[in-house]
Amino acid sequence: MNATDRTPADLLGSALDADPSRPLVTFYDDATGERVELSVATFANWVAKTANLLQDDLAAAPGDRCALLLPAHWQTAVWLVACSSVGVLVDIGGDPASADLVVSGPDSLKEARECSGERVALSLQPLGGRFPQLPEGFADYAVEVPSQGDRFAPYSPADPYTPALAVGGVELTSAEVVERAGADAAGRGLGPGSRILSGLSYGTWEGLSYGLYAPLASGGSVVLCRHLDRLDEKGLAGRKESERVTATTP
Repeated sequence: MNATDRTPADLLGSALDADPSRPLVTFYDDATGERVELSVATFANWVAKTANLLQDDLAAAPGDRCALLLPAHWQTAVWLVACSSVGVLVDIGGDPASADLVVSGPDSLKEARECSGERVALSLQPLGGRFPQLPEGFADYAVEVPSQGDRFAPYSPADPYTPALAVGGVELTSAEVVERAGADAAGRGLGPGSRILSGLSYGTWEGLSYGLYAPLASGGSVVLCRHLDRLDEKGLAGRKESERVTATTP
């Protein structure tokens, strides 16, 4: 994190400059056995492609509102930073009917259809797989994103002092997200090389911070676990050891 970083996209840029090869997000789904590890460079590539999809294909612009109906997942983390890159406000679990676009997992498609704007669906299958059958009225993220450009340049720079994230009934600007993330990282003793394990939902600030923003701000990384309750005590201890975990969420 640099003193000039004001948005999550800025934090990612600083991480790229510092060490693009280090791990950033290691994702587990203990319901399917999936494990995905993304370096800073690989994560940034996904972010660039997603931001290009947002800006060009979905015509998203700064100030637009995106209802994000996704669980804690590596692809959700990508969408959070991609929206920051474009200047789109992310509304975690927000009302699709009042959003300009909606991004939905397979379990919230019915609710997502209330959005009158663009709709994107993610299968959340291992390896970012496609839907076996495309949901009616939605673009399949896994189909649309691979052809997008690997570099992103916004048509209009995102303002770090306008609302960028809505979670738990609170709206935060990008600058506030960065400030809070840095404070959380310091409070948990996170720094370069730290590995924090989180099984928290992305539906709260705490889950978002420890599951993405605080590790990104501190030069650390996150072991992000979905369905962690399916792992027994021995399995959890083994994961902490194999992943070289240095901290866990409160």
